[in-house]
Amino acid sequence: MKAARTQVLIVEDQKLFAESLRYVLQYRAEDLEIMGIARNGKEALEMIRARAPHIVLMDVRMPEMDGVQTTRVIHEMYPEVKILMLSTFQDDDYVRQALRYGAVGYLLKNISPDEVARAIRAVMAGILQISPAAAKSLMKNGAAAAADTADEELATVVAGLTRREREVLALITAANENQEIARTLGVSEQTAKNYVHNLYSKLGVSNRTQLQKLLSRLDTLSP
Repeated sequence: MKAARTQVLIVEDQKLFAESLRYVLQYRAEDLEIMGIARNGKEALEMIRARAPHIVLMDVRMPEMDGVQTTRVIHEMYPEVKILMLSTFQDDDYVRQALRYGAVGYLLKNISPDEVARAIRAVMAGILQISPAAAKSLMKNGAAAAADTADEELATVVAGLTRREREVLALITAANENQEIARTLGVSEQTAKNYVHNLYSKLGVSNRTQLQKLLSRLDTLSP
């Protein structure tokens, strides 16, 4: 007995691209059946309501209702329908929004129809699919955002130090050892050592090397 074919809905406002994709998938992937083409998000919802597909190939930018918002609505109303984004844009904001709203894949349109077919099969098997270029953008900007947040948190911690703690911090950055710090501040070496360890604790480091690397991210340090 022949296995049932995967029902695919293409949501794409560029007619030439949509028709070409339908033709190639229909005739080169026997396990897929293209049930129709919707020109925008509203048409997509009507077609899904009438004939629930297994998977939707969703463009991002479309008139009336874009792909990201359509993805959100489909996921809320028809959570069993899988959504695979197809876009010319690798912008990580689009990727994040689409995945947050329920998409299970994000591919760029410059891939071959055979790769689209393979991605459909992978998604149907429960495997997330993200174009390498889109994934790279997502990771790069995610890392940059995390670094920016860490720098902001560091600046906040440094700004909240007491005057004495900032004096000790400035002396450490000038490569002074505990004995020199004690002599400069007119305190015992043990007291100076306590100041240093309190700073380590506040800044989340355990030695001078780590502290210097951490503070190199700040533009200026004033005692």
